[in-house]
Amino acid sequence: MEVVDSICHFSVDKIVKKHFKAGQEVYSDALPILNVTDQTQHYEARVTLSHLVGEWLAWIHIAISNLKTFLLGTFNGISGKYLQEYLNEFCYRFNRRFIVK
Repeated sequence: MEVVDSICHFSVDKIVKKHFKAGQEVYSDALPILNVTDQTQHYEARVTLSHLVGEWLAWIHIAISNLKTFLLGTFNGISGKYLQEYLNEFCYRFNRRFIVK
């Protein structure tokens, strides 16, 4: 997860080049701004009926739901100044949720 100033073709293209390997499969919910992803990736966008959303982008919805719970349950106030640090902490915990100590 990465904080961006705005969602535009430039920022999406920058994120795709930074985080995805060329030719990687990418799935999205058909937001038109994400069509730039099709230039270098195997991109599939799909408008999904609300009752089928869990089947198409299940892990995205799980991660966003867990992020909301993490932010609201852990912190008393969230500052935009430190938003990337909050996201980094969440990703660290989410990626290690099944590791037994």
